[in-house]
Amino acid sequence: MADPAPAKAPALRKGALVRVNREAYNGSIEARASDPIPPAYIFEGPGEVLVVKGPHAQVRWRLPVPDVWLPVAQLEACPAA
Repeated sequence: MADPAPAKAPALRKGALVRVNREAYNGSIEARASDPIPPAYIFEGPGEVLVVKGPHAQVRWRLPVPDVWLPVAQLEACPAA
């Protein structure tokens, strides 16, 4: 009997709490277009997904900083506190 296909990660939805996956972010075009040392809060989270459009999500951090659009592939759900 064949092994079942691996389970897909749940899709991010509006209101999901996320953080940036450091490995996916490093070396990306977003990292190259940003500050050389990214702020720690994006990797620590949580940020809240405001909108998902195609392969990108708009994320709002719980700090007085602008919202950002990032590829969903670079985001991961924050672990429950």
